[in-house]
Amino acid sequence: MPPIKRSDPYGAYNFLVQVTGVAPGGQDVQASFTEVSGLTVDVQPIDYRNGSEDIRVRKIPGLKKFSNLTLKRGVTGHVEFWNWIKKSMNGQTLRAAGTIVLLDENRQEVMRWNFDRAWPVKYTGPSLGATKNEVAMETVELAVEDLQIDV
Repeated sequence: MPPIKRSDPYGAYNFLVQVTGVAPGGQDVQASFTEVSGLTVDVQPIDYRNGSEDIRVRKIPGLKKFSNLTLKRGVTGHVEFWNWIKKSMNGQTLRAAGTIVLLDENRQEVMRWNFDRAWPVKYTGPSLGATKNEVAMETVELAVEDLQIDV
């Protein structure tokens, strides 16, 4: 779906995360997270100079690099992402595609980022403490090989 344009920017608080084929039986997972970060692509410049040119360096595009996606959510007892990283720990890395969907105030899709060949590289469980007054949070970090805005 192409992005929907408007004058006012969208809030960063309405979004969904969908990952294809990581639940038992190859089912898709649609999960709610409190935070998603790492929607970043970096194209490394390469310095190059021809010997016959004056004293200047050209900048040409090099390798593209995608940051890891970090997903944070409250612990709910759903273990699909834990089971996914457990497969990697057992040498059976399962790469998956997924989508991060931005929603408007009416919970209608307005923009989406598609990622591909993702796999979990880090899981962080909650920090527990008897004197804390906060939600138990877990974090999953995904390595991705491609990130595109669906236009």
